[in-house]
Amino acid sequence: MASVFTTVKQLVEENSQEQFLDAAKLLLKFADNVINNPTEPKYRKIRLGNPTVESKLLPVVGALECLFEMGFVEDGEFLTLPPNTSLEIIRQIRKDLNEYVETMGKVNGEQASQTPTPPVTIRAPPQAPATTGAPSQTPSTTRAPPQVPATTRMPPNPLQDKSQQEINQMERRFFSKIQNSLVHVLMYEDPTLQKKARAIIPVETLKKEAHRKLEEIKKAEKAAVTSIDFRDLMLLELLAWFKNSFFSWVDAPKCDNCGGETQSVGMAEPTPDEIRWQANRVENYKCNRCQRFVRFPRYNHPEKLLETRCGRCGEWANCFTLCCRAVGFEARYVLDWTDHVWTEVYSEIQKRWLHCDPCENVCDKPLLYEAGWGKKLTYVLAFSKDEVQDVSWRYSAKHAEMLGRRNECRESWLVQVVHRLWKAKEPSNSPERNEEMKRRLLIELVEFMTPKSSDGQNLSGRTTGSLAWRMARGEIGSSQAPTSAEPFVFKLTEEERRSKVFHVKYSCAKDEYIRVSKNSEVIKPFSSCVNKQQNVFRKEERDWKMAYLARTEGSSSAEISWKFDFSGMEIDKIEICTSSQTFENGVISWRLCSKNQCAMLTGDPEVKTYSELSGEDEMTLTAMLSGGKGEVAWQHTQMFRQKIDDTNFHPLDVKVFFK
Repeated sequence: MASVFTTVKQLVEENSQEQFLDAAKLLLKFADNVINNPTEPKYRKIRLGNPTVESKLLPVVGALECLFEMGFVEDGEFLTLPPNTSLEIIRQIRKDLNEYVETMGKVNGEQASQTPTPPVTIRAPPQAPATTGAPSQTPSTTRAPPQVPATTRMPPNPLQDKSQQEINQMERRFFSKIQNSLVHVLMYEDPTLQKKARAIIPVETLKKEAHRKLEEIKKAEKAAVTSIDFRDLMLLELLAWFKNSFFSWVDAPKCDNCGGETQSVGMAEPTPDEIRWQANRVENYKCNRCQRFVRFPRYNHPEKLLETRCGRCGEWANCFTLCCRAVGFEARYVLDWTDHVWTEVYSEIQKRWLHCDPCENVCDKPLLYEAGWGKKLTYVLAFSKDEVQDVSWRYSAKHAEMLGRRNECRESWLVQVVHRLWKAKEPSNSPERNEEMKRRLLIELVEFMTPKSSDGQNLSGRTTGSLAWRMARGEIGSSQAPTSAEPFVFKLTEEERRSKVFHVKYSCAKDEYIRVSKNSEVIKPFSSCVNKQQNVFRKEERDWKMAYLARTEGSSSAEISWKFDFSGMEIDKIEICTSSQTFENGVISWRLCSKNQCAMLTGDPEVKTYSELSGEDEMTLTAMLSGGKGEVAWQHTQMFRQKIDDTNFHPLDVKVFFK
């Protein structure tokens, strides 16, 4: 007997007879409830946290898939059957399930009276040996690559207290998560969807800027060939555009009626159109001002995200990965089991995968999460149309500690699953492509085994999302404000000494300094040229399209200073602009001091001239921030506030003339 539904066949073939019968009886009950009571809402909702569902359905391969085949959709902690779902599909699945249940019942009855009669065999999925040792050897052409770096000392087995049945159930859930992601990433390959993304991305503008920067790098290195190429720079431009101009972060949506702040009031039922765009989870908010309810669908379809252009990390990584594929980058969608997602892009010139987090506008800083955010990583898997890879080892410098937390499957099982899925993709590729993939994997495995350190990487806590949200997730790091590896001091070049002029200015919109008197050298970010700082970070207001430096959220005060060493020269006069704004009772105090003299600055947006430091050979510019009211007091002291698209104004401008 063959089922017309592959999910029913999977349920039969890939579970024990006991597991199948328990799951099938529950599925039949759900089907009967809907068929017999088609207009009753309570029968169209299944709570995933129900103990019976947790024990009888979630661990069973194909069980949830049967419910999805019936028409149920995921809705937060529920599975919901939309009103327009065809009952004919449910009746057919019920018929198939019931035939298998009746067949097994007859066979089991014969077994009770006639022992010699063999039972019906339900094929179980292949399982790795119960130990966590290496998998059995296969021929050299198909041997599964080692996923745990050889240099890692294995900690005690975190699954040693689990029964084999518990381990099998956990691994089935793990495999289901892998399968879902492998299916999802195929959407990025849709030519129509890629074309729609390219129509939105300012490709030519990004290319032009990438070419300009490449020429600057070649000029600085005085070489035609560098360790970075146009495509790598194009990736950085795409990342910056996506973060600064295209996508927006949402903690709570603004009221679409009056623009007021909103508060969460739970979940809402998804509409058919929201379900169409894979928003099975819809958050519900209420406006504090006009009391209107505001819906926030968590869309999971990248095409819809090209229109909404907002969300949290899931939406950001989802849409950015599509954009990468649309402009020709090889990209992987990366899923962190401790609740974050990002993208990896392959660099042809560097022959390796580059970590890209669009939420943070960060590239090639894989230890950001462990060393910067303080995350306790477990599993990090990368998915593309060609493969799935366990890339956890790239994102951790503490492999032994991470292994001790990996308790959702056996390491040998995961190696075999990844290898099996890899081999399943090979027939659809050319021999040349398969050889290239193998070469990349070997290089990647060497990278995994190379010792890592976060020293000097200037890693900080998470910047996206509200302070409360980041604190709840434990992702603010040991310090919210990035600090330079060493205190920076501006020193004169020979050209500046000859011209008797030093000139540097800072754009908060671009987050870059321009050393005008040094061939217009560009330095990023703001912290790169800071001598000292405490509780200062750069803030972007996406709704108002403004950028500024401010105190870190929750801090009562902050301080930042820039130091200048003019040894061998004497200051004549200083022209300076330190544009800053305060609100409520916020205070910003500016001072410009040498060893012997100080000048108090006003923080005006206009350039002013000071001669108090005449005759001195060094100076320090310092700003102290304090005051403000309420939970947003930090926002009441803002330095260098300017529009994000304002590229001409430099709110910090320091020009020194020498005698």
